[in-house]
Amino acid sequence: MGATINTQIITFDTTAKMEVLSFFDKTVDSDGYLIEAEDPTQKVITPDGEEIPLEKFAGIRKGSEIYLKNDLPSLIELLDIISS
Repeated sequence: MGATINTQIITFDTTAKMEVLSFFDKTVDSDGYLIEAEDPTQKVITPDGEEIPLEKFAGIRKGSEIYLKNDLPSLIELLDIISS
């Protein structure tokens, strides 16, 4: 499992992402999207209803398994939630 730390950014490699997902009973389908391990037809989605490809997976926010993408709008929304 590998992580790269660059200033204030931590980036996890695919192996690390898969390890985190497995702790939450998630995996990746043949198209590269996060899915429920027990129900491969059910894709994991963001709070906005977007499907998440593995390369865009940024993490899981504490709470009710809220999955985050690594794009700017998703990260800004997370900061707004955390700061309120």
